[in-house]
Amino acid sequence: MAMKTTVKMATKKNAAKAKSVPAQAKSTTMTLEETLRQLESLGNEAVRKQNAKWGAGDNQFGVKHGDIRALAKKIKASPALAMPLWRTGNIDAQYLAILLIKPEDLSANEVDRMVRSISFAWVAEWLISYVVKQHLDKETLRQRWMADDDRWAARAGWSLTAERVAKSPEGLDPPALLDRIESEMADAAPEVQWTMNGALAEIGIHFPKLRKRAIAIGEKLGIYRDYPVSKGCTSPFAPIWINAMVSRQG
Repeated sequence: MAMKTTVKMATKKNAAKAKSVPAQAKSTTMTLEETLRQLESLGNEAVRKQNAKWGAGDNQFGVKHGDIRALAKKIKASPALAMPLWRTGNIDAQYLAILLIKPEDLSANEVDRMVRSISFAWVAEWLISYVVKQHLDKETLRQRWMADDDRWAARAGWSLTAERVAKSPEGLDPPALLDRIESEMADAAPEVQWTMNGALAEIGIHFPKLRKRAIAIGEKLGIYRDYPVSKGCTSPFAPIWINAMVSRQG
């Protein structure tokens, strides 16, 4: 079966590494294999299809996020297991790895390497939310990534920038950010457009003097204008998003 092949490939690679390191590492490798088998047993065809629809490749089991969270709660924080899980490239293993990581145990360069190795946008969202935004060096990383051509690094950079606009805008230049968004967003990779759009919306929401311009940029670019949303949810189209959030401010 395709799922068993995925486990065998992931564990075989790590088992080979174990032969060249002290015996202590073997238990970690075996735990990796056991964890991958647990993830495989939780796989769901409907979830695999949904993941594929959103751009995931074949290296996945299709585990529901709730089941991944339950497994992480059972395992608890385990940096020694987290990184081998991440290196499999399997998106479910990477979700689990993110929940097992202690951000303070990672160097800024290790976080940078993880971000650049992403292959699926929802994994990027989890990594940014649970690891990157909790890291002490996130501002240094933000500045580095805002000038980076790598799509995943740029995505993370704009996500961190959107967070700063909303929570700690001191030292930022919002008009200059709008200049970049207006000139770059249309041609940016889809992965980058998503968080760049988030920064656009946050500027419009939190900077009343720039709101009219932020809305105008959103209208001009038209990105996410026709994005499908479930009933009761707010559209990611910046003009709608900005107006909706401002109306809730009273």
